Amino acid sequence: MTFDGDDRSMRERMLAGDPYIADDPELAERSLRAMDLMDAFNTTSARDPQERRRLLTELLGAIGEGTEIRPPLRVDYGSHIRIGARSFANFGLVALDVAPITIGDDVQIGTNVQLLTPTHPVDPAPRRAKWEAAAPITIGDNVWLGSGAIVLAGVAIGENTVVGAGAVVTRDLPANVVAVGNPARVIRTIEPGTA
Repeated sequence: MTFDGDDRSMRERMLAGDPYIADDPELAERSLRAMDLMDAFNTTSARDPQERRRLLTELLGAIGEGTEIRPPLRVDYGSHIRIGARSFANFGLVALDVAPITIGDDVQIGTNVQLLTPTHPVDPAPRRAKWEAAAPITIGDNVWLGSGAIVLAGVAIGENTVVGAGAVVTRDLPANVVAVGNPARVIRTIEPGTA
């Protein structure tokens, strides 16, 4: 897998969703910056919510008013994550933001949820050469991701949808459904205004 004539940086390739090599000085520095901010956030006392908020504002691409993330938080870069207002992520969120991760308003994220944008070649030769790629994740407003749910690269989840604990979301889910299992499958439709 070569890219003759492609003079884009590895970061430009990464953000375009094209194959890139992560072992690149610019990407390494951005990753180290994120690790420094993550470490500071993860060790800041719960009694200092202003400092936690400041660190999240510096780490993430955007964070809406009233949104709370409980540490520990793990990201690749942080700057490719946008979270809307009034959302809540419980302990242990892993959000690998090689590609953009967009989380809407009023989203509830259970413990140990993983949002995984990176992909790797199935062909062993480019994988051995350390090529990888990524695809964005989009989570609509008022979604609930149950504890231990895993959302894979390229997935969009529609508004009001509930993803059951431990589900592995491998493809898009429409709005207003409940999905469970591995791979996640829709088991019912949610009628707004009903329990």
